[in-house]
Amino acid sequence: MSENSPEKKTVGGLVSLNDMLEQEGVREIVTLRAFKRVLASKLAQEMQDQHLSKSDMAKRMGTSRAQLDRILDPTTHNVTLETVARAATTLGKRLELDLV
Repeated sequence: MSENSPEKKTVGGLVSLNDMLEQEGVREIVTLRAFKRVLASKLAQEMQDQHLSKSDMAKRMGTSRAQLDRILDPTTHNVTLETVARAATTLGKRLELDLV
């Protein structure tokens, strides 16, 4: 390292958690699962803020309570973006995505 560049501390040759996940080949899946957890949490919080029950939310979305439970379950990963966007719209919100 040159005198002007800050020295990066490593653990086992890795600079960050992202490095470790990348090395293990799981960065993408871990990131996607984290996004799903955040989305589920935000939807549930917004429902609570609006005093909206799961039954009422499902009815407004035109879906079943079971489908809404899958949307709100942070461990269920096979929910489409269209379904999440519909849930957001039902709550007066919108889903924003970005490609980076």
